[in-house]
Amino acid sequence: MTPGKFITFEGIDGAGKSTHLSFVASLLHEMGHTVITTREPGGTPLGEQLRGLLLKEKMHLETEALLMFASRREHLAQVIEPALARGDWVVSDRFTDATFAYQGGGRGLAREKLDALEAWVHPHLQPDLTLLFNVPLEVARARLDKSRDLDRFEQEQAAFFAATQAEYLRRAEQFPKRFRLIDSTQTISEVNQALAEIIEELS
Repeated sequence: MTPGKFITFEGIDGAGKSTHLSFVASLLHEMGHTVITTREPGGTPLGEQLRGLLLKEKMHLETEALLMFASRREHLAQVIEPALARGDWVVSDRFTDATFAYQGGGRGLAREKLDALEAWVHPHLQPDLTLLFNVPLEVARARLDKSRDLDRFEQEQAAFFAATQAEYLRRAEQFPKRFRLIDSTQTISEVNQALAEIIEELS
């Protein structure tokens, strides 16, 4: 059996990544793949309960990071790893790069601690492709201001998002083979065209 592929969508809040996830999933379906779409934190019944806590409740920074990885371990065991073993393609709205960006870059947790958690929770698994939706901070903020009630991450100040975005870009430089930057200031159709070309290369 041909192994499945693992695609992750990343970017700061308001970058527009979630808008395009369904397009990529539909494109993969049309190409004949079985596709699992999921998200982090969340993706499992337990993960969704943890998501509710993480997005709403104030907590110690290290507690926050540990809960992110606890949700991820369950997500891997129950959804991602079984799907890939079946030959399915998994498309996830966020994965470990988000924890490095938000808890590491934005919150300032030492990168060494996140490295240790990553090595423990998924030492042999990384996404085959990470789509990083890149947008100026003021554009992301304007999009959020038009959206629903904001969670506690979305309510953070500009300095937090600047540090988060900087860490995302650092990760993209560190892992250039799996990261592809998407200019999400473009129109939806332009972004979809860029995504289609990238997916075609991967498949």
